[in-house]
Amino acid sequence: MEFESILKTAFPFIVISIGVLMGFQIVLMIVAYTVLGERKLLGWMQGRIGPNRVGPWGVLQPFADLLKFILKEDIVPDKSTKFVYFLAPLVALTCALMPIVVYPFGPAITTVDWSFLPYGLGEGVRALPLTIAKIDVGVLFVFGITSVGVYGIALAGWSSNSKYSLMGGLRSSAQMISYELAMGASVIGVVMLAGTLDLNGIIYAQQQSTFRWFIIPQFIGFFVFLISAFAETNRTPFDLPEAETELVAGFHTEYSALKFALFFMAEYVNMFTVSMMCTVLFLGGWYVPGLSHIFEVGSIPYAVVSHVAFIGKICAFLVLYIWVRGTLPRFRFDQLMNFGWKFLLPVALANVIFTIIVVFFVNR
Repeated sequence: MEFESILKTAFPFIVISIGVLMGFQIVLMIVAYTVLGERKLLGWMQGRIGPNRVGPWGVLQPFADLLKFILKEDIVPDKSTKFVYFLAPLVALTCALMPIVVYPFGPAITTVDWSFLPYGLGEGVRALPLTIAKIDVGVLFVFGITSVGVYGIALAGWSSNSKYSLMGGLRSSAQMISYELAMGASVIGVVMLAGTLDLNGIIYAQQQSTFRWFIIPQFIGFFVFLISAFAETNRTPFDLPEAETELVAGFHTEYSALKFALFFMAEYVNMFTVSMMCTVLFLGGWYVPGLSHIFEVGSIPYAVVSHVAFIGKICAFLVLYIWVRGTLPRFRFDQLMNFGWKFLLPVALANVIFTIIVVFFVNR
């Protein structure tokens, strides 16, 4: 009887743990195939074939790359600060993965009787949410965790005891701190329109909005957020921290094997999480206008279609990342900083002021 009582208490945590594992597994698989998709799409844009040897059409290439990283020789610089050197890639990947727990992957399923589960999902719980953890200040949580991610890059540059790595780490710190201000300011307009910092609440606010998606009334904020996202993830044309022509490979010059793979994964996970954030804030998240007229809200088909739509919007942003990489040249560092401080931040603040004025007069 005591064992049954313990199991009854632990069952909700088991369900949550399974959800966490499934969520991270799905994200890591999407990240792996984003790398393959990038190589294929860039090859197509440049008149090449791209990976096509490992598996049919090259679909097993990500697993071959992972095996290569695991089996490669791990070289550690003699003069490096060993503990920090090994810790840096773990910090970068952990901070990239953590925001995933607060994103809603779809609407809660409420039309199913969950009493068939042996011990239920918790006292009074009748809905199965497609969110790993619901936090009332989800926006602040995401910005807080992603802000810490810069430490992984900065520590990697410092601990490697290499001038190229150090320059890459310093560049990345300055770049990410600068563009975080514009990114944070671009989100304020959405928060004011939604009246909440909860990511689920922002999605429901867009359902009630006249425009359905906040990208319409907050197009300037979307524009600023999108450009800042490219800079925050160190992607072209803002990939100055790892500028190969100047700094060899930037902050991960001295990294190899699995530690380099962790940095590689962190970059693509950051792309994925930023795309999720942009989708939730400006494109309604999982919400599809008119879908409630086809399927019952809270049903499994409604949740499945909403989830597929959410993933589709994210993939559209990932394709945009790749398209920009194959199209635009890299900025100089002085151009990057001037653009962030002299153009992007003033535009974001002007959008905040305009939104305050509109919200004030509408709510009078």
